[in-house]
Amino acid sequence: MTRSLPAAHTYLAHDPALLPLLSAGPLPDLAPAPDPFASLIRSVNGQQLSVKAAAAIAGRVAAASGDFDPAWLSAAAPDTLRALGLSWAKVRTVQAIAAAQQGGRIDFAHLDTLADEDVIAALTVLPGIGRWTAEMFLIFGLARPDVFSFGDLALRKALERFYPEADQAATVLAWSPHRSYAARLLWRTFHVTPSV
Repeated sequence: MTRSLPAAHTYLAHDPALLPLLSAGPLPDLAPAPDPFASLIRSVNGQQLSVKAAAAIAGRVAAASGDFDPAWLSAAAPDTLRALGLSWAKVRTVQAIAAAQQGGRIDFAHLDTLADEDVIAALTVLPGIGRWTAEMFLIFGLARPDVFSFGDLALRKALERFYPEADQAATVLAWSPHRSYAARLLWRTFHVTPSV
């Protein structure tokens, strides 16, 4: 039976703290987003919001913009985006992302060919894009298998809960090359997944 399990499941099952979490069901799958640009916009929208609130705002922005059309987002009046529920800071970030895509400063089709740290470097030059947002994009936009975000509050709480005496950096490093799967597993224990 073990042979039919995904490699990440089998690997992470060697961690005694993760083993009971894995018994709750199969690991959530990682699949690249069909539209990496829209995935990044969703990551920005999800910053510091509940999953429910982020989903509602993303739905309004998607409907108004023709499913996150970069040209529409770039040209929209800031007040229009603000009225859809984006904060002023997120309006600035969304329009900067759209302008970067429109102007060719970021080639979203090409990002998948870059190493993780190079993707982070390419994105964090934009206003409002920090490491957490870039890491969420790597996991949910590009389906990178070995990313863990210490900037994520739920993940930090999960580490404190399941590894109270352990060196957290060493614990997470031991999950490589399947850290994204471990993150998805830990989010599941808190019944949350970032809204991306």
